[in-house]
Amino acid sequence: MKKLRLTVRTRSFVEGYFFISLWIAGFFLFMAVPLGRSIYYSFQELKMNTGRMTAEFVGLEHYRYAFTVDIDFMPILISTIKTVLIQVPLILIFAMFCALLLNKPMRGRLFFRGVYFLPVIVASGNSLKRLTEQGAATLPIFKQYDLYTIMLNYIPEQLLTPLLTMMDSLMIVMWGSGVQIIIFMAGLQSIPVSLYEAAKCDGATPWEVFWKITFPMMMPMILVSTLFTIVDSFTKVDNQMIKYNWTLMFNKLSFGYASAIGWIYFAFVFLVIFIVLFMFRNTSALAQERR
Repeated sequence: MKKLRLTVRTRSFVEGYFFISLWIAGFFLFMAVPLGRSIYYSFQELKMNTGRMTAEFVGLEHYRYAFTVDIDFMPILISTIKTVLIQVPLILIFAMFCALLLNKPMRGRLFFRGVYFLPVIVASGNSLKRLTEQGAATLPIFKQYDLYTIMLNYIPEQLLTPLLTMMDSLMIVMWGSGVQIIIFMAGLQSIPVSLYEAAKCDGATPWEVFWKITFPMMMPMILVSTLFTIVDSFTKVDNQMIKYNWTLMFNKLSFGYASAIGWIYFAFVFLVIFIVLFMFRNTSALAQERR
């Protein structure tokens, strides 16, 4: 019996699908039906009638209502986008900086690695929600000393407002960069040492080494971290859009409209992910070629 010979590309596809096979099985067992029902409900008006839930087909009415009538939807969506645009770059830069430091040989390196990952376990889920409600996710110094008014005399408002917003998000940035630090450290440790040795022999400075070797070789990890950070930011418990959808679903019992809002939000997140993948379409291939 002849052995089945596979090309390297085919073998990579088989290995990839093998690794995600459990997720695919779990998706069809636990997620496919709820997702299908939510799409169905987004075109229906669900009402309680004699103890039973009845559905009345309304077509695209919920989607039209979201963009033309609902005065809360668009402001909340825009606010969510602004928050993500601020937090995602900060998290990636902070995670890369910490990974570069933690990758260097030093005493207590294992301890510091655990310290930076600990907030991922502690400050997540309901704990993060409680901490955010108590104001632990912001820096009180800005309100206590009215820094906005003081700095407004020296910095234009157009620059000061986003600057203070970024500064006020530092706690969230530190809490949300543990996974990204691990990903970046894995990427740094996969770069061949011979490249750094050759660059050192050629007289390259640390700055040149980072931009000519480290950064290009880290592109696949940067892509993974960017996608993870975007999805994580759009689905956090303190996300305004998630809170609004929760209110529609469980407080106002507007199941059909909440389903439509959820799918609009999903489509927007998917569009953002598609844009990121399009921007990184060549960088990952170049990094693989350099290996």
